Amino acid sequence: MAAGSDIGPARVQELDIRVEDFLDDKLQSTTDLDNLETLLAKVELQRSQLQSQLDNAVKQLQEARVSSHDRQATLATRIHEFQRLQHSIDARVKVAAASEAPNQAIARLQRPMKQLQTVELAHKYLTLLQDVDKLRKEARAHLPESPRAALEPYAKLKRLSVRLQELSGLADDAAVHLVNHVESVTETLWEDMKKTMAAELEAVLRGRSWPMAVDPAAGMDEEWLRCFEKLVDLQVPEVVYSPETVTLLPFDAMCKIFVSEFRFHFLSDKPTSKPEAIGTHCLPWFLAVIEKWEGFFRDNLGHLLAAKFQGTPVANNMVYVDPVGAFITAMLPVLRKKVHHVVADAVKDPTFLSSLMVQLMTFDENVRSRFGYDGGDPDRGWAGLTTEVLEKWFEPWFLAEREFALERFRAIMESREARNIDYDYAGPGKTKPTYAAVRVTDLLKTVTSQYERARKFKHKIRFLIGIQLDILDEYHDRLRGSLEAYQAITSTVGRTIHGVTKEQLAALEGTGALETLCKVYGSADHIVNTLRDSSNDEFFVTLWEELQNRAEPVGEQGKIAGDMSYDEVKDRTSAAVGSDNEDGALFDETITAYSLRRKAAQDFLIGALTKSHQDAFRAYSSRVQWTTMADNGGEVDSNQLAITPELEEPLRILRQNFDFLLKALSTAAFRRIWRGALDKLQDLLWTDVLMRQRFTALGAAQFRRDLNAIFALVERYIPGGLGPLASLDDALLLLNLPVHPAKPQEGEEACLSLKQATDRVFTDNAEAKRVLEELGIETLTPANARHILQRRVENEV
Repeated sequence: MAAGSDIGPARVQELDIRVEDFLDDKLQSTTDLDNLETLLAKVELQRSQLQSQLDNAVKQLQEARVSSHDRQATLATRIHEFQRLQHSIDARVKVAAASEAPNQAIARLQRPMKQLQTVELAHKYLTLLQDVDKLRKEARAHLPESPRAALEPYAKLKRLSVRLQELSGLADDAAVHLVNHVESVTETLWEDMKKTMAAELEAVLRGRSWPMAVDPAAGMDEEWLRCFEKLVDLQVPEVVYSPETVTLLPFDAMCKIFVSEFRFHFLSDKPTSKPEAIGTHCLPWFLAVIEKWEGFFRDNLGHLLAAKFQGTPVANNMVYVDPVGAFITAMLPVLRKKVHHVVADAVKDPTFLSSLMVQLMTFDENVRSRFGYDGGDPDRGWAGLTTEVLEKWFEPWFLAEREFALERFRAIMESREARNIDYDYAGPGKTKPTYAAVRVTDLLKTVTSQYERARKFKHKIRFLIGIQLDILDEYHDRLRGSLEAYQAITSTVGRTIHGVTKEQLAALEGTGALETLCKVYGSADHIVNTLRDSSNDEFFVTLWEELQNRAEPVGEQGKIAGDMSYDEVKDRTSAAVGSDNEDGALFDETITAYSLRRKAAQDFLIGALTKSHQDAFRAYSSRVQWTTMADNGGEVDSNQLAITPELEEPLRILRQNFDFLLKALSTAAFRRIWRGALDKLQDLLWTDVLMRQRFTALGAAQFRRDLNAIFALVERYIPGGLGPLASLDDALLLLNLPVHPAKPQEGEEACLSLKQATDRVFTDNAEAKRVLEELGIETLTPANARHILQRRVENEV
């Protein structure tokens, strides 16, 4: 039991239970006792096996404990050795850190290493320079016999130069001398190659005494064409890969003689070199030379150039495939130099600068139209020398043109006849503007002609806003000032505040007020119509479309053209800028402003006519003779009566006003203004005569006779224009009802008498309306009818 002496009470109890369960299982009956010995033997055997296993487990546990102890001892030894080694290393590191020996060793090695690197770099430089020189010699060896073969080594050298520049940039401009040397060699080689090949062609040209002894109608011989072809072969890669337009080498060679002649005539001390002669000598000479040799070049070289560039990215570029385009390109540099010299002098003389720009624009148009030159840009066309000049000199030109335009505008406004109406401007039925308005629009058209051929949008919009719209705004202010002055003179408040002179009052007498207002109306109307017509011109439509295209991506905070902002352009042109409104136009804001002045002048005209008629009818409206009784006491035929004497002056004033406005206004404006004035006249006669006076049958007939005279006058000047007086006409019918109804003729209905109509009208509204319908009266209400019938003296009886 020694081995199991360590077993606790719980373990013993567990074993007892297990033994008890085992015995209960094995000894369930008396017969099982007979096998007790066998059972004991088995139990003993099992005990022996268990004991053996227990002994082995105890032995293994002991060995494990010994082994664990040995490992712990070994680990502790290793830890001790590691710590000792760490301390040793730390000590050596401290010693090494305090020592200067390594730095001294490194310092001693740096110089030899740099020398070694320098030697290696020098070797690479030398090898590279040898390769560069080899490629240079190889390229030159193929000239002038085989320019295509010379291009291969040149292309390698060019790629090497480009690659060195890229690497130098990445390395903060390292080896700049080497890069510059290779680039210089490459450029020199290219110039030498071109000179070598050009020299061969120049020799051929000298042999043929080009161009003096060459007939423009003749053809080029084989040698000439072969030399030309070699130069093109040499230049094909440059042409194809150049981002900019280049001149063809053979044309450079053939144009040398023309360039020399140009310099002799126009870049020397000859009289033809004077700046003033550029339009009369220089530019015509240039066009004449191109025109003279146009057919020669096209006939001899057109097919060759087309074949050389076929299948390349420039196969459709007319600067290269069209010989005349190539010829012009080769000639332009010397002309460009001349033009810039002349412009630099012209800026000191604004008058000459203005004429020079017109000459340059005309020249550019001639080159484009006569020779189909597009400068290598088939979509937008050749920008022209004018565009190049304006990139630098636009501001002086703009200021000069602006000053000329403003001076001309001031001269127009200060001329004696500026404020007079130009009755000869248009025929009858058209509104007549003042001389000033006509000349202002002519000035605007002149300004348009000055800049409409400019190619840059920013230049065109600057002229539009900075010159034309400024002139229109200033003229608009003058028209508004005229209306304000008229209002100040004619209104009580205005006369009180500003005062009025006798001369000012005298100027408004008669048709003076109408004339003053017609000047404003006609001028504003003329400007509006002119601007609307201009808005439909191709030039301004295109300008508007380009403005819209620029405004959409720019937004409200961006710049649309040069320094001009979105808001600045929008405020001066149209509120539709940048919107989807398809009805917008460049002059919307200006047209709106002038339309308001025209509407104000129209309203003032109606008011002036009303005032004129009130003054003229004052004596007539105060007449008290409407109650006169007829001598025979019967009915009176108004056609047999003469007009009232007090009406003669109003009729004269009416005729005078009609005659004046008929000459000054268009038919539509004439009818529109008189419609308003006649409406006011009807109110005057209705209120001051019809509703204020009492009428006998004779008085009513007299009033009818007078108004018929007015109606006839209106109908003569405005056929079918009695609409504004329709209520008065109907009132006369009611006012002139007979006291005693006449016997109706056979087939006619009986006419209402005054008493019958009065009794029925005063019955009720329904009966009054039936009476008005029977009389054919449409403009009067039952209340109006009652008031009118009450004006008859006979109804008082």
